[in-house]
Amino acid sequence: MRDMDVFEAIKGRRSIRSFAPRPVEEEKLHKILEACRWAPSAVNRQPWELIVVKDRDLLRKLAELAPYGRFIAEAPLAIAVVTNPSSRWHIIDGSLLTQNLMLAAHALGLGTCWIGTMDRERAKEILGIPKDKHLLTVIPVGYPAEAGSSWRKPLKDFVYLNRYGAPYFKG
Repeated sequence: MRDMDVFEAIKGRRSIRSFAPRPVEEEKLHKILEACRWAPSAVNRQPWELIVVKDRDLLRKLAELAPYGRFIAEAPLAIAVVTNPSSRWHIIDGSLLTQNLMLAAHALGLGTCWIGTMDRERAKEILGIPKDKHLLTVIPVGYPAEAGSSWRKPLKDFVYLNRYGAPYFKG
């Protein structure tokens, strides 16, 4: 398997909501965690902690708390991204880490999906996360059982030159 070019990973990553019943190899998981470790953060504070969830019962419980993430239950694992609100930029920093996580997983042939809506307080209780921490997201990780699809606006629709609304691209 060849290494994936970063632009290929960015353009090819899709949200995957159906997973094959195949475990994720520890070597791949460690590469993903290493990609998380190297995410940028404000003043290099690294205000994050991760919980790798493999327990089937916990995955089912988390899925029940995510109205648009019921598929967490079928993923072989999920990674909870916990940030420290004492850092002013913890949500941005945690989001940068999560993007690294999702791109690394895709480059390794795995699928992920950002879970934006869930009962975070209940999920924190289930995962034993202290009250003073923030549960940013829970990302299911596994081998895709589907091919995701996507579309993007043309650059001319959102890139401007010097001032808002001034076209950067002509035509």
